[in-house]
This record gives sequence, structure tokens and C-alpha cells, in this order.
Amino acid sequence: MMTAGEDSFRCMGTTVRIVCGNAQRREDAHRYLRSFDERLSRFRPESELCALNRDRREAVPASDLLRAAVSASLWAAEASGGLVDPTLIDALEDAGYTHSMSDQEPRALGPALGAAPSRRAGAPDPRARWRQVQVDDDAGVIRRPVGLRIDLGGTGKGLAADACGVLLADEPSFAIDCGGDIRVGGADAQQEPFEVAVAHPLTGVIALTFPLIDGGVATSGIDRRIWRRGDGHGHHLIDPATGQPVWSGLVGATAVARTALEADVLAKGAVLAGAEQGRLLLRTHGGVLFHEGGHTERVGLERSVSHRSLEPYLSAA
Repeated sequence: MMTAGEDSFRCMGTTVRIVCGNAQRREDAHRYLRSFDERLSRFRPESELCALNRDRREAVPASDLLRAAVSASLWAAEASGGLVDPTLIDALEDAGYTHSMSDQEPRALGPALGAAPSRRAGAPDPRARWRQVQVDDDAGVIRRPVGLRIDLGGTGKGLAADACGVLLADEPSFAIDCGGDIRVGGADAQQEPFEVAVAHPLTGVIALTFPLIDGGVATSGIDRRIWRRGDGHGHHLIDPATGQPVWSGLVGATAVARTALEADVLAKGAVLAGAEQGRLLLRTHGGVLFHEGGHTERVGLERSVSHRSLEPYLSAA
């Protein structure tokens, strides 16, 4: 339910919410997010990102926004040890993610799990092609080998939420939710923290809630974008080492961090890396691992707990 100080709208292929008492500042954030999406979406042929990916020059002039977004994606790759890799467009398209699926209902996760290959943790691409991308702010260009395309979908929503957090930083209280990548803050949040609710990827039922005063939280899961393809099911979290959708034994993860971007990288990295490495990624700031068998494992927030039986959701069609 929306409050008087909240706007909700579709943007960046998801539902965005802006919570702030100042209507004009909400409108400013709304316009910024619309522009961010128009300029950086890989599904808009006229976007700056698509123009960069089409360009046949090795050094391409780029706006401040595009350079900042690509820099953020390279930081994510470095911070995740190459797991959150922005150079996987070819693999995403081969898996079936060739167009925006924002207007499509995702397929049920249970049948996909039943038909999925053997579980294995994801790993970085040994070629580490993302290291061939360089952002030169002095020259105002992005350098990369011709034909190496960049996808900002893995980090864009977190970066956008943080950028709106800067726009609203002097407001008494604010929250920006870009499809599960959330940034909150404001002096009043010290007295009245935001209550973050996290749904279980298998059921959509709220699995836990926790307070957040200042910082970021993000949830990533294979349920967000899942589709049927000839040899089974595809989804949008790609194992860089194999170029195939990852089936690590986790169906989702939620991470808390200092920023929404950092939380997004930690959550995606945890799902890609699997439970053992995921615990290590989440232990500094806290988070949650959602196991495909239904177990909800809290890391650092509270002791581990088990969700109610999820057997009805796990059966294959």
C-alpha cells in the first residue's frame, strides 16, 4: 500500500518506489530514474549504452553518466572476483534473454528446479574480458576491444538507487526501491528505521523483516527472470565460467551493505557462488541465503531459521 509520501511506477523493467515527504524531490528522483533507464538500457536501441556497444571504434566518447555506470560495473566485477561480470551479453542472449521481459509473468520456479542440471557453484571466466574495458575520465572515453559489449543490468538498479539517495540526502527520511535494490537514509530514520520485508523466491510469501536505518539492501534470485527454452529453463544469472544459467543450490539471496550497489553485488555473488562462499560474502554486513530445498538461512542478522514446508512449490510439472 502506498502512503501520501510515496510514488510507485514502472521503470528499468521493474517496479520502482520512492518514499519521501517532499513531493518535488520525489518528482526530481522520478525524472532522474526515467532518464537513467532511457540512456542506459540494453533493450533500447537509441540508448547511449546500445550506441557504445554498436560503435566500431576502440575508444568511444561517453557521457559522464555512461562512464560512471561502466565504472560501477567494473568495480562490481573486481569486488566479486569476476562473478558479477558485465561482459556476458552474448551468453545472456544465447540463454534466451534477448528482449525485455518486464511485461511477462515469470514461469514457476519449481518445474525449472526439477529439470535443472547438476548443481554446481559458478566461477569467474578465466579470460576476464571485463579487464579489457577501461574508463578514461580525463579523455571522456570508454576503451574496449571492438565487439566486446557491456551489460549494465547487473549493477544499474543499485547504482540508480544510490544516485537517488544522493539527490534526497538532505531529506529527513527517504527510501528508494528499484526492484529490490533499496537505499534508505535521513536523520529521522535513526528514530524510525525502515522495515524491510523480504519475500521467499519460491512462494512470494514474506520470509523475514528487519529494520534498516541507513545504507542499502538488495535481493537477487533466479526467480526474477526465468523462461522456458528448448533444452530446459533459462534465467538471467549467468555462470561466467560456462556461459550458462547457474544452478548453485541457492534460489536467491538478500544482502545488506553500505550502498545499494554493494548490496546488489553481494547478493548476486552469493547466488552465483553457492551457499558455502555465499556465507563468506554476506558475513560482514549480514544477509539471507534462500536454499532451493526451502531453508532460509540468515547470515549475521539473526540465527538461522527454517521456512515452513515448501514441498508443494518444488514439484516438477
